[in-house]
Amino acid sequence: MADTLRRLVNTSSYSVLQQKLEAWYKDYHVISCDQNLNRCCELVELTSKIQGQLFTILNLTAQEGGHYAGVDTLKSRLLPWLGTCFTMATSSVSPDTSLNLIQDNVEKERKIRELSLSHESDMQKMEDQLCSTRIQLDSVKQELADAKSDLDCTKNKSATTLLATEDEILHLKTELRAAYEQMDVYKRKLDMLEDYERQVRLLRDEVTFLTAEKTMLQERLVRSRSPSPLPPRRSRTSSPVRSESPTRAQLTNSSRHARLVSRFSDLYATERLEAQSLLRRYIDDLETVQRIIFIAAVESFQAAKLAYRQFKLRVRKTLSPTHVGPESLEDAVVDYIVRNLDLYDVQTSVNDVINSMNVNPRISFPPEVDFVLISSFIREMCRIAFSMQTLDPPLDLAFSSDGELYSDVKYRRSYDSEFTAPLVVYHVWPALMEGDSVIVKGEAVTRRGALWRSRSRSSSPVRSRSGSPTRTLVSFCDD
Repeated sequence: MADTLRRLVNTSSYSVLQQKLEAWYKDYHVISCDQNLNRCCELVELTSKIQGQLFTILNLTAQEGGHYAGVDTLKSRLLPWLGTCFTMATSSVSPDTSLNLIQDNVEKERKIRELSLSHESDMQKMEDQLCSTRIQLDSVKQELADAKSDLDCTKNKSATTLLATEDEILHLKTELRAAYEQMDVYKRKLDMLEDYERQVRLLRDEVTFLTAEKTMLQERLVRSRSPSPLPPRRSRTSSPVRSESPTRAQLTNSSRHARLVSRFSDLYATERLEAQSLLRRYIDDLETVQRIIFIAAVESFQAAKLAYRQFKLRVRKTLSPTHVGPESLEDAVVDYIVRNLDLYDVQTSVNDVINSMNVNPRISFPPEVDFVLISSFIREMCRIAFSMQTLDPPLDLAFSSDGELYSDVKYRRSYDSEFTAPLVVYHVWPALMEGDSVIVKGEAVTRRGALWRSRSRSSSPVRSRSGSPTRTLVSFCDD
């Protein structure tokens, strides 16, 4: 009996009966009369099957009580209920199997309905997608036809444009060739113009000298015509007129001074930037490049001053045995140097500058860039410095050192400086001095902690080795 009761509990027959009743109640006013009758009959059958299982349990329970146990209960409750004409339909199928079949039938019907609804929904979606796909296919076909038409039109236009473009290219090539030829003509004219300007400057110097000489001769003529109580002496050493005659160097001193100062400024504005751009191809650090150019300018002045002293000694040694002019030997030596500046061996000074830079501890270790790259800048700086030594008084560069106190009189700050810093980190361009006065200001970089930085530089900053020119350039330039 216990097993039968357990199966009845596990099948949840009353729960199924309650669910069917609730479902019938919800759909009662929606479904037809035949469907309502079918559901009612289904519930009656289900109830009778459950009651059949209960009668089976009742029989088993009575058997377990013996012959006389439960007789009173059966007489007082079951027999009166049976008297109400209730009859239990017999079935060839066991009660448990019948209930399971009912549940399976209900579940299958529910799944069939769900599958039918899902199938209808899927069919409708597929029809919608098929219709949309057909529409998209028609649109793609139309776009394909339009694209083919545009492609044919573009091909026709491209063929026409290609012919026109070839004609334009030929025309542009012709114009470019003519422009190159015209540029060559302009370059030759510019070279001729520079030669003319150089000749004009020389002629102006000659005119100035001849004018001064003419004035001097006129003064001599006037003095020779004036009555003199004493005859003039013929001694060369005591002739006041001849000792006062100016030399060519003295006559052109002011014009040469202005020209050299202007050339020094142009060197800062043009050649310095060209050398800086050239070095930046091989060195990434701008500070290192500016230090190299500054040291090259300072070393060029030192080499030119040394070369001037040596050249002056040789000229003095050559002229002293035969010097008989009215001017002093020193004036004659300077005048000779001014007239023969082209005798200055500038290449030797350039080599000396490059050698000095190679052993300079701030820029030469490791020597990753050949300083021959800026030899044109060094050569021009040596020529200017050599010519400045012939002036009276000569021009020179101001003394400078890293970590020095910044001076507004000598320098101007670079754009990347700290304008409140009092010390100079490094110099970009030297200041030009005439005695104790500044003629042209230099440029310096000021930052905080400049003295500490300058003392901590035991070696040159790291420079990029990419694309560094070889040292064979030195021998090539020397040749």
